Formats: sequence, C-alpha cells, structure tokens
Amino acid sequence: MHPAYSVILFTTASGAGYGLLVWLALGAVVGLVPVERWLGIVGFGAALGLITAGLLSSTAHLGRPERAWRAFSQWRTSWLSREGVLAVATYIPAGLLALLWVLYERLVTPLALLAALCAVATLYTTGMIYASLRTIRHWYQPLTAPLYIVLGLASGAVLFNALLHLFGQASAFPAWLAMALLALGAMLKVSYWQGIDTGEKRYTAEMATGLGYLGKVRPLEPPHTQPNFVMREMGYTIARKHADKLRTLVLVLAFAAPIAALLLTLIPAPVAGIAGSVLAVLAMAVGLVVERWLFFAEAEHVSMLYYGAEAA
Repeated sequence: MHPAYSVILFTTASGAGYGLLVWLALGAVVGLVPVERWLGIVGFGAALGLITAGLLSSTAHLGRPERAWRAFSQWRTSWLSREGVLAVATYIPAGLLALLWVLYERLVTPLALLAALCAVATLYTTGMIYASLRTIRHWYQPLTAPLYIVLGLASGAVLFNALLHLFGQASAFPAWLAMALLALGAMLKVSYWQGIDTGEKRYTAEMATGLGYLGKVRPLEPPHTQPNFVMREMGYTIARKHADKLRTLVLVLAFAAPIAALLLTLIPAPVAGIAGSVLAVLAMAVGLVVERWLFFAEAEHVSMLYYGAEAA
C-alpha cells in the first residue's frame, strides 16, 4: 500500500495525543498530577493539539475533503465512521475537563474517567479500521488494533513523563510506566512482524479469476497501458532487505532509544531528567513515523492479483 503522509501523521500524532490525554486524566485522578493551571494549559494544549492536527491531516488523503462529514452517518457498519463519531465525542469530556482544570483548578473524577475511556475507545476504532480489512492480509491480524492502543498509550506516556519533568513534578512512576508500555509495544510489534512473515497467503490469481480449474493462471497482457490509481495506491512495494533494515530502525528509535533515555531521567538531577525525557520524545517520534510508514508500505492488497501478483 502507498504510505500516505497525511495518514501517517494522523495515526502517530492523534495516537500520542489520545495517550497523553489518558495519562493526564488518570494521573490527576490518582493524585500523580497536580491540578495546576499552567500544567493544564500546556498538557491539554499538547494533547488536544496533537489530536486535532492528526484528525485534520487525515482529510488531506481524501479526494473530496469537504465531504468528510458524510462518514459520520455509517457508524452502524463502518469502523471509520465509528472512529469519527468517537473522535468528536471525546472532545466533550476532554474539553470540559480542560476548562475546569485551567479556569478553576478543579478535577471532576467521572469526567476525567470518561475522557480517558473515550480516548482509548477512539484508539481502538482507529486500529479496527485496518484490522477489519480482509483484502489486506498484513492488516487483517489480531494484533493490529491492540498495537494501535499500546503505541498510542506508550507515546502518550513518554510525553506525559516529559511534561512532568518540565513542570518540576517528576517521579519515577511515569518513567517506569512509559518504559513498560514501550517494552510491551516492542514485543507486540515483533510478534506482529512474525505473524505477517509466516502467515499463509490465502488468495491466489486462480481464485481471483475463477479459472483455477484450468490450472495455473498468468496474465497475457497488462490490465492497463499506464499506471493508474489502483496501481499507485495498492501496488506500492518495498524490497525485503529494505524492510528488514527499517524494522531494525523501528526497534532502535521507537523502543530501545526511548527506554535508554527514560532510564536517564531516573538520575536524581533536574538536568538529566529534562534532557532524558526530551530525548525520549524525539527518538520515539521519529521511530513511530518509520513504524507507521512501514505498516503501510509492507501491506499487500488482493487487487494486485490482477496485476501479476501470484498470491496475497
């Protein structure tokens, strides 16, 4: 599949925003975060800003962005529509929580819990957009949606830890939380890669054409004389050796480097804490962009069976 940069920005930025929103809300509920005005302004500004930037960027991939609102009507059958409904709905408890926090320095626990729940539910629906597509074997996997949730929560935890360090509210728990989620994300990602590498390619050209009873099927002529939309969007491929290098880069930048930087934040020195938390954010951001690019680039669509692919 063609890795659209707008969708990559959407899934990484909004995922981190929802993750930060979850930890801000839950952190305040358990007393880990002081309900203080400026911390709320920066924290909710970053969370809602990332969410909004991601959602807006997703419309850039549409042929007619002005018609995006029509997707909200199909929530009964479409995960894309459910994601849109939940994304908008999350603004209500999150916005009210932010206003009470910033204007009155007050926490309403049910509101905080509802905001966190809506954020996690939105992450799940984003993952299910891809996990529900039977036509793409690489995405139609049991780990696709859990990975979206874990990576969103992990990136949000890294941002949460950096926020607390910048406001002098650092403690060991947010750093350990972020490291645990990053380690879990790395394990799930490796398992996901193993699943798509060893999984059976169920669909063949014989099945696609219905001519399998005649024997092996191969095209005599290309379907089109020049590249078209299907070939550009569905036929993007990446060489195995390049994919392996990028996978290693993902493991280093998205997981190993942030964990190493977070260990640095445990040193009882303000400078080390701030430097480590910022380095963790930067490494994680680059790593997740590469991870998401690879998520799209490695995917194979069954429509390529009509363009010469033997199986998908």
